[in-house]
Amino acid sequence: MIEREPAGQLTGMVSTVTGRWRRFFSPLTLVLAAAAVFVLLLVAVRIQWAPLESADHDTASGLNSLIAGQSVAVAVVKAVTFLGSTGVLWVVILAATAVLAIRRRWRLALYLLITGAGALVLDPVLKSLVGRLRPVVAHPVAHGTGNSFPSGHSLGSIVCYGAVLLVFLPATRGRWRTVFTAAVLTLIALIGISRLLLGVHYVSDVVGAWAVGVLWLGLTTFAFELTRRAAGQQVTDPAAEGLDPEARADLKPAEPEPSSPRRRAGRTAAGLLIAWVLIVGLVTGLGELVTKYGNGNVLGDRTVPHWLAAHRAPGLTTWSQVFSTLGATQAILLVSLATGVVFVAVTRRWRPAVFVAVLMAGELAAFLTAAAVVKRPRPAGVSQLDHGLPTSAFPSGHEAATCCIYIGLAILVIGHARGWWRWLFLIPAVAMPVLVALSRMYRGEHHPTDIAGSLLFAGLWLTAAVLLIRPNEDRPEGAAGRRADTTAARPAARVSRTAPAPAPKAERTP
Repeated sequence: MIEREPAGQLTGMVSTVTGRWRRFFSPLTLVLAAAAVFVLLLVAVRIQWAPLESADHDTASGLNSLIAGQSVAVAVVKAVTFLGSTGVLWVVILAATAVLAIRRRWRLALYLLITGAGALVLDPVLKSLVGRLRPVVAHPVAHGTGNSFPSGHSLGSIVCYGAVLLVFLPATRGRWRTVFTAAVLTLIALIGISRLLLGVHYVSDVVGAWAVGVLWLGLTTFAFELTRRAAGQQVTDPAAEGLDPEARADLKPAEPEPSSPRRRAGRTAAGLLIAWVLIVGLVTGLGELVTKYGNGNVLGDRTVPHWLAAHRAPGLTTWSQVFSTLGATQAILLVSLATGVVFVAVTRRWRPAVFVAVLMAGELAAFLTAAAVVKRPRPAGVSQLDHGLPTSAFPSGHEAATCCIYIGLAILVIGHARGWWRWLFLIPAVAMPVLVALSRMYRGEHHPTDIAGSLLFAGLWLTAAVLLIRPNEDRPEGAAGRRADTTAARPAARVSRTAPAPAPKAERTP
């Protein structure tokens, strides 16, 4: 007869085995394994171990041939690899650091800065120590600068995006935590694979970068856990709970929207779409009229560009380049991203960020649509200082984008802030559109009517976005309201402290 073990013993055995497996796959084990992989790859690459070199060269040629000659695939892969570039990674780190600083989570902000800066230091140092040349493929589709080992894009992405994951993991729960983790890990993997497909790195470059990235993340995470222990906080598993689980309330980007705005979102989107179509139709129609029937000197279309070109000077040309750059896509995108991040961090509402996103997306789509339909040539008889621009002259994308973002920023600040300094934001709202307009005409890229078309679009689109989205509806009126309530409540409280309630009178017996 077979004796059955008690259920308690079976449960204990299962928990013991589970605990051993967890310890085996603990973060410390992962970090040590990453360190071992990196050391082995570093030595093998440095001594040019023949089996590794042969496998690397064969793999590089094979992967690069998968997309060579396919323009769409190359464009997609380059877009993915762009997300691992130094500029993008620094924007991500600084934006996340700004959120943490506004929420007064200084230790997490310092952790992000130190971790991200470490990746930027490790990459050139390791490349100079190893000195490995980049792959030579039959059909190159991209060009990489510097040495090959390790991959800077792969190292930077796993460190920066991994640090952001560890910091903001406590803000998610349940399936959203799984989705967040999977999205970050997938992005890191795709960036590494994109470097292989472009033929600018070997497989060992990418794997070595991931290994040293995990090692650096482990060291900085261990240092952060020491600060938690010194502060008397409970030490948790960062890979499962994040670096600072107690900061969950401050790490959540925004509070959930009430039910009524959610129901109104469909009507708002429909209104914005209708307004956009009408505005773009109006601006495009005016552009067609100007191009076909306004070949004269409407608003000085001939006089102004020629006069500005005749008065060019080295100093003015330099300043025109500065303000033209400030109105370009990259600068406008950075200002828009910073505006959205700061307002979400301060107000804990999505509405300001949605306002900025809708405003700039609508502007970009309108500019591309109008330019493709109108196809107005650049000013004739004037040398253009910006060569090879892909779009036509009407309307000015620089001017429309500058008006939308800086006037939109002033609307948000004036509506949300409380203080005299908020009116200072009217200065860039007025000065930047004027300076960008003068710069674009000075450089011979636009007629005055091109600028007028951009101003018309920006004015109408800003009005529609403000009326329909109402970005200042969630402004912190509660702060003013709380101050008012507190002020109104203080006299009563003062009276209650200075004049205590009289004691009840004793009943007299007849």
